[in-house]
Amino acid sequence: MFSSPFPDVEIPDVNVYDYLFGGLAEADLDRIAVVDGTSGAETTYRALVGQIDAVAGAVAAQGLGVHGIAAILCPNVPAFAVVFHGLLRAGATVTTVNSLYTADEIALQLADAGAEWLFTVSALLPAAREAASRSGIPDHRLVVLDGAAGHRSLRDLLGAGAPAPDVSFDPATHVAVLPYSSGTTGRPKGVMLSHRNLVANAEQSRGLLKVTPEDRLLALLPFFHIYGLTVLLNLALRQRACLVTMPKFDLAEFLRIIQDHKCSYLFIAPPVAVALSKHPMVADYDLSSVHTTLSGAAPLDGELGTRLAERLGCRVLQGYGMTEMSPVSHLIPLEATELPVSSVGYTVPNMDCRLLDPATGAEIDLPAEGTSAPGHLLCRGPNVMLGYLNRPEETADTLDPDGFLHTGDIATVRADGVVTIVDRLKELIKYKGYQIAPAELEALLLTHPGIADAAVIGTSDADGQEVPMAFVVRQPGEDGERLDEAAVMEYVAARVAPFKKIRRVEFIDAVPKSSSGKILRRMLKTAGAAAG
Repeated sequence: MFSSPFPDVEIPDVNVYDYLFGGLAEADLDRIAVVDGTSGAETTYRALVGQIDAVAGAVAAQGLGVHGIAAILCPNVPAFAVVFHGLLRAGATVTTVNSLYTADEIALQLADAGAEWLFTVSALLPAAREAASRSGIPDHRLVVLDGAAGHRSLRDLLGAGAPAPDVSFDPATHVAVLPYSSGTTGRPKGVMLSHRNLVANAEQSRGLLKVTPEDRLLALLPFFHIYGLTVLLNLALRQRACLVTMPKFDLAEFLRIIQDHKCSYLFIAPPVAVALSKHPMVADYDLSSVHTTLSGAAPLDGELGTRLAERLGCRVLQGYGMTEMSPVSHLIPLEATELPVSSVGYTVPNMDCRLLDPATGAEIDLPAEGTSAPGHLLCRGPNVMLGYLNRPEETADTLDPDGFLHTGDIATVRADGVVTIVDRLKELIKYKGYQIAPAELEALLLTHPGIADAAVIGTSDADGQEVPMAFVVRQPGEDGERLDEAAVMEYVAARVAPFKKIRRVEFIDAVPKSSSGKILRRMLKTAGAAAG
């Protein structure tokens, strides 16, 4: 077992609202908390807290409180911060929904989470309305933040005039947020993260990242994703920094916002690093305000990280984590300029880790010098989830009796504690930071009348990023004979969020499987690499 080289931090026994805003000093009230990157509209900390309290009072007056569950389907706009923290202030549990989801995918999450309310924006209303209807959420509980006929708006909530409620719950056991994760395999599951989990992870991370009140953080990473929720939304507010929101990625707009708002700290995923290091458009903008870029959500190639640092003239860091860990377990600290960008740095404070031999399960010791053998990474700490919602067996498969979370990733550790992720045990595909469960796409492919069998793996594209690839066995007969690569991709694309689309297809005679029926993905990965 090995732990963080940094001393443990004290984790306050408080809820998220009190942690973020309870100690807000008078001098910080008129600082800018959030800027709408598109319009330039600014919200001070004073105004933000007032709006959060107003939302909490309005929803509590309608019966949404400590035992309620609400969903947010919303891109990165300032209203997300107001509603999310207003709901937590009222004691509700929030399930955050991917803005790219189809109505089917939204409805599945609403039903699984037991959501009674849905907060969205007018651009996403068609899918939200259909999903809410199928989930039994009435129109008066479908709130359209920027306004729509027949629905309450954020303006209505802010003008309700109800005082914020007095709520009482145990931060260690009360679920604050219920993001959905595929875990190490399978369909998405609700990850129960308590107020203490979120508070702990912000506290574990802030001493290493050293975000200051003078920093402006570009909030491109979606708040519905735990990376954006913890490392951007919560950490920035705790540090009294300024968040500059961006609802969707467009390279020219991304560069303009950095330049015009003088963003200093970028939190990105590897595809954005590729664009920043390669695209000629980058040279047309003044990005001199950027002092640090941190990449997470998927592995960052060391060479790519080095190119990015040279082009922007900034520090490039990498972090690692999982939704199940709130999410951060490892970080390259801001001041650790000597660490290789290809590593994920050190274990964050208050965490213990183990490496197990993937073949035998035997413990791999921390080496006295050099680097350890690769092993399955296990992590334990106050940021580790309570479990999966209504999934006791899958919880038991992921959390062992000693409290260690089995990450499904293969890592090495140096004698000085530096960790590098080298492979993946789990079947999960990471496309542009989004999780894709092969089993979900395989089940969908098998609904096509022309497909007899199918398997999905992650394979590398031209930029070294992982993309979903399908191996398809045609059904005998006319339906199968008509099937081509375009038809397979179109069939999937019409039924899933854009990031889940199949990017490559190969037709094969049979899907390789073990005697127990398990798909032999490593054989397919070899075939996929050869075909690519």
